[in-house]
Amino acid sequence: MSTAKRVIKNTGFLYAKMGITMFISLYTTRLVLNALGAADFGIFNIVGGAIAMLGFLNAAMASATQRFMSYSEGEGNKEKQKKIFNISIVLHFFIAIILGVVLLIAGYFFFNGVLNIEIGRVDAAKVVYGSLIISTMFIVMTVPYDAVLNARENMRYYAIIGLIESLLKLGAALVVVYIGEDKLIIYGILMACIPLVTLSIMRVYCHKKYDECVINPRKYHDRSLAKEMTKFAGWNLMGASSGMVSQYGLGIILNIFFGTILNAAQGIANQISGQLMVFSNTMMKAVNPVIAKSEGSGNRNLMLRASLSGSRFSFLLLALFSIPFLIETPLILKIWLKNTPAWTLVFVRLQLCRSLIEQFTVMLGSAISAQGDIKSYTAIKSFLNISPIFFTFLFFYFGFPPYYLYVIWIIVGGILSGGVSLYFANRNCGLDYKDFFKIVFVPSFGVSFLMLVLGFIPHLFISSTLLRLVIVIIITTLSFFFSFYYIFSSQQERALFSGIFNTLKNKLRFA
Repeated sequence: MSTAKRVIKNTGFLYAKMGITMFISLYTTRLVLNALGAADFGIFNIVGGAIAMLGFLNAAMASATQRFMSYSEGEGNKEKQKKIFNISIVLHFFIAIILGVVLLIAGYFFFNGVLNIEIGRVDAAKVVYGSLIISTMFIVMTVPYDAVLNARENMRYYAIIGLIESLLKLGAALVVVYIGEDKLIIYGILMACIPLVTLSIMRVYCHKKYDECVINPRKYHDRSLAKEMTKFAGWNLMGASSGMVSQYGLGIILNIFFGTILNAAQGIANQISGQLMVFSNTMMKAVNPVIAKSEGSGNRNLMLRASLSGSRFSFLLLALFSIPFLIETPLILKIWLKNTPAWTLVFVRLQLCRSLIEQFTVMLGSAISAQGDIKSYTAIKSFLNISPIFFTFLFFYFGFPPYYLYVIWIIVGGILSGGVSLYFANRNCGLDYKDFFKIVFVPSFGVSFLMLVLGFIPHLFISSTLLRLVIVIIITTLSFFFSFYYIFSSQQERALFSGIFNTLKNKLRFA
């Protein structure tokens, strides 16, 4: 199977899962917000909200092991894959222990003068935080299995796991709605248990399915390889952790100055952005193994092409769904949520803008990681990840409004950080700046600009109703496909799309 068809097939499995889980997740948020109330929902997002970020940390750490797995598969070295798996098991066991200790120490400071939580809800918040620590450690120890599934490009199983996870979250939300006990405590414990269930299933499956999943650290120990993986994983963990600390730290700064209600608004913004990001993240998950395998087989040109195409399609997939959301945010929030916390509208729009900007260079990080020289790149990116915390604190201290949190994040985490990724992709991988602007920036900006302009036209003639929302979605979707296909896609891409369309049409005809 060709690379393009393999990516399309894997993406198809993930999108099928996504179509179900996205609806479940959005409905779950509505249930939880109404059951907990804005204050307790804000507490969960500031104390237990890191549970949501564990997915990001888990994926980031898994990408380090997956890079070595995919690279060795590109080399055709099966014995090396067993060594990589065993080294990864030992490595992530110690990372889990260290992370658990760090979180315990941090919790002491959080609950003794840092967090702004009502006295009567501190005990509930501590239970949520304790559950978070336990689930964090188990999630880290299952990273090697996540990496194996990525390297093997087994997206069908990912789709099944994702569906199970979404149904468990819906079950937790329904329990919270109907239970009479402390809803925040119950919800925190249930949400912490879900990763243990889904990741345990993943571990059992990998040991039965794949030969490299054999735990024997003594037999498959390789000192030089362990040193290389430890160094790489350390830098990768530094970058991932700095991103998580920034996300969590900014929530704490917001809590200190404005209280838990604005944490609820931030949680809703993160929820919406996270769900819309699923479309682009799904495609990225299918492309990442191709990038690493291409580099491992010595095909640098294919690796760069996959990275640039990945960045472009990642942006466009997010734009397809987020631009209508940006245009009609007030109406969508009104339909979706019964009670919308203050500042939610502004937070949602700025968060979506930030996510879009980051997509321009998101896959360049995968190219740099595949090449292997990530020390300087990760150090600078980590500094940029952390710096918004200090700038935001200063701005809030001098009386600036809450939305400056996102303004700073966009400038530092989106624009400056993207420039760093572009520079190191050029320096380490030989990426031509002209290729980036030609393949990624110009088509992405052009398509999204046309969608925005045409999508705002109904606002001139129709009041804020469900009919206008439907019209905006239709206009932006049609402008997306026509502008990309006829203006911004290459001849090879149009031929590929035509081939896929004809294949689907023939299957439907004979179904």
